[in-house]
Amino acid sequence: MAGLLPVDEALRRILANVDLLDSETVTLGEAGGRVLAVDLHAKRQQPPFAASAMDGYAVRADDVANVPVRLKLVGQSAAGHAFQGLLNAGEAVRIFTGAPVPDGADSVVIQENTTAHGDEVEISETIAFGRNIRKAGLDFNSGDVLLDAGRQLDSSALALAASADHPQLSVIRRPRVAILATGDELVSPGEPYRPDQIIASNSFGLAEIVRNAGGIAIDLGIAEDRLEALSDALDRAIAAKADILVTLGGASVGDHDLVQPALAAHGMELDFWKIALRPGKPLMFGHLQDMRILGLPGNPVSSLICAHIFLTPLIRAFMGLPHAPDLRAAVLGVDMPVNDQRQDYIRARIVTGADGTLTATPFPLQDSSMLKFLADANGLIIREPHATALAAGSPCTILMLR
Repeated sequence: MAGLLPVDEALRRILANVDLLDSETVTLGEAGGRVLAVDLHAKRQQPPFAASAMDGYAVRADDVANVPVRLKLVGQSAAGHAFQGLLNAGEAVRIFTGAPVPDGADSVVIQENTTAHGDEVEISETIAFGRNIRKAGLDFNSGDVLLDAGRQLDSSALALAASADHPQLSVIRRPRVAILATGDELVSPGEPYRPDQIIASNSFGLAEIVRNAGGIAIDLGIAEDRLEALSDALDRAIAAKADILVTLGGASVGDHDLVQPALAAHGMELDFWKIALRPGKPLMFGHLQDMRILGLPGNPVSSLICAHIFLTPLIRAFMGLPHAPDLRAAVLGVDMPVNDQRQDYIRARIVTGADGTLTATPFPLQDSSMLKFLADANGLIIREPHATALAAGSPCTILMLR
């Protein structure tokens, strides 16, 4: 297996020279998880007025310097219904949390320190100037940069954008990922099939990985093992303006493996083929016009694991997001033998102990056609090439899947 490309080098080449995609404008309700394309400036100040932080009475601090004292009650201020007048000496205004502080008032006495007497209120405790008032612009002022370009919009960022009066946001366009399954042996779920055929499953799992990474999945269906069929599918990927084309299967050198010849006929520049990875050795990467081509193995487990390792970071790179795999330290639940020259990603069940230690126990079978164990796995044990034998309890690195 001389000449196999190391996993880290393959990932470096895949992520090299990725240009940030252009921007588009979406509504605030559609912006969750998207990446901000430009700095977000406040269109107004928040709060837009001095507001009460408590329920109570708006007063002048000088009027309550000596208590107890009775003040004349001249009105009230509620959220959305400000007191329309000027507070004079010896007066108070009933006020509620979030309501505008009346002109002339400089402090708010909390309700618990007062007693109402008809059109008067008795104040039983003194209060410092400005107490229980949120100043206008306490949170931000008009023109402030609230969010930097490149910020992925989570719940707090969306709420901040809304409070700054932005009904729409400029965000990085989501990468368009075309997915093409290949092979005469494949049929779609629910379709009639011959005894020598299997159900195509990879595309559905890959589409979900694409969506979780922030991309748009474009299903090109299943292409037969004919150059004409593959050529037609490639034309559809180009017409769909895909940023990434993911092919499934057919990338080896057998008589029926026609993906590479079809791509070459369309002008693909092959970067590499075959990497030192298990599962997923026959992985291909190249460029076709403006598309990046990622040729994944046909085996379901291989294709999905390769998508976690290579496709997810590529999608994130197009949006300016860093490669951020969920790598954690764990200990092995069983002994593990010496590894060969390929980097292993071993399906495992990860369990958290009472002390917080993660224990990773691999499934007994690691065949790359077995989806059930992958569905049961919540992590992958990563074993470097030529790793030595390890006893149960030894430290290891895991990639969490969920």
